Amino acid sequence: MRLAHHSPARGYLPVPPAPLDFPPAPSETLAVGAWAPGFSLPDAEMEKFSLAALKGKQHVVLYFYPRDNTPGGTLQAAEFSDHEDEFTRCGCVVVGVSPDDCMTHASFRDHNGLSVRLLADTDHRVARKYGVWQSHEADGVERMAVLRTTFIIDREGIIRHVLHDVIPRGHAVAVLKLVKELDT
Repeated sequence: MRLAHHSPARGYLPVPPAPLDFPPAPSETLAVGAWAPGFSLPDAEMEKFSLAALKGKQHVVLYFYPRDNTPGGTLQAAEFSDHEDEFTRCGCVVVGVSPDDCMTHASFRDHNGLSVRLLADTDHRVARKYGVWQSHEADGVERMAVLRTTFIIDREGIIRHVLHDVIPRGHAVAVLKLVKELDT
């Protein structure tokens, strides 16, 4: 146990361990056929996006990515933006979710000319619900991160496809093909 907070009368007082943030096991990532957990998050304009508001109306591509202003995050958002009209014609809305805040999303969007809606999950609450906030090793250091994962949710709120370990280049086109198959 760590010791800290020196007290002249009692010496060092033990510091309780920090609460552990256990990541869900990979098997806890939501599966095809499951109901998509509802959520509400702010976007780059600080307007709330609610998954429940789209139920019965539109398909949803919900993609999680680690951070704005990274090569992969930029490429993925740019490709989804480039194909946004095609997704709209399929009755589908595309939203990206990362731990970045609304201001960072707005700057990222404006700097890169993006049109896709970006949601701020700063407390990782939604990433946890979807099982994509997990332990990840980078540069030999183990830390928590959002795993690049895409969920395709149908109009009724059922997860129809889950794409793990996404490679950003060409991903939007592959997802669009899957969305087109939802109504066939």
